Amino acid sequence: MIPPAFTYRRASSADEAIALAAEYGDDAKYLAGGHSLLPLMKLRFAAPSVLIDLGRLPELSYIRDERTYVAIGALTRHHDVQHSPVLAAQIPLLAHTAGRVGDPQIRHRGTIGGSVAHGDAASDLPAALLALDATFVARGPSGTRSVQAAGFFKGIFETDLEPGELLTEIQVPKPAVPAAWSFQKFTKRAIDWAIVGVAVQGHAIALINMGTTPLRATAAEAALASGASIADAAALAAEGTSAGSDIHATKAFREHLARVLVKRALEEAGARS
Repeated sequence: MIPPAFTYRRASSADEAIALAAEYGDDAKYLAGGHSLLPLMKLRFAAPSVLIDLGRLPELSYIRDERTYVAIGALTRHHDVQHSPVLAAQIPLLAHTAGRVGDPQIRHRGTIGGSVAHGDAASDLPAALLALDATFVARGPSGTRSVQAAGFFKGIFETDLEPGELLTEIQVPKPAVPAAWSFQKFTKRAIDWAIVGVAVQGHAIALINMGTTPLRATAAEAALASGASIADAAALAAEGTSAGSDIHATKAFREHLARVLVKRALEEAGARS
């Protein structure tokens, strides 16, 4: 399908992008890699009259070791996250998850910030960042602020970003036990969205496509913290979730997948620790 007509503006800096967003107000949307927004526009689920292209802002594409955390520019491509030696050494869960996003074409164009700002519960990276207790840095007309991942995702394609705010950086704390991680997802094809997915870092467990936002499997986490076995903790993986039914899977099947994948992920993480 062809998206509705729009005005195209290319920003030459983050400050210019924010100024353009303030100028055009609710009619404007930021465009990064385009793999989240453009499909919605083609389906007429989104119809911004102005697109502000962020694609040529090298200032927002980087991966830096900041001693206690790794800072990732919001326009960093999935491919660069996947192949970063810093992330491979310090936060392998994130590097591995980025390598499981879509196909090579998507990984060379899609950005980590675009995935986060899109707020899709079926996306891989938001759940991994939730398990990693990441912090998201946003800049807008009122200045810069930081939001913890646990409070960032609000609803279906809804985040804590305020109108005109630009996600500029993702700060991921270095795990105390870097090796205790796993990422599992069940798809029809490798390039598809996960029917259900799981990201584990230590005893933190995040779920993909088990509700309207990325979720923490809090019941399973609490069971692990109290000394439960992996099998007993995994049996609680679907507690407190709100999985839906669609053409790909029923609610019951998604809950079953969550239990199976959490068990696999905890076992793999345990084997790495």
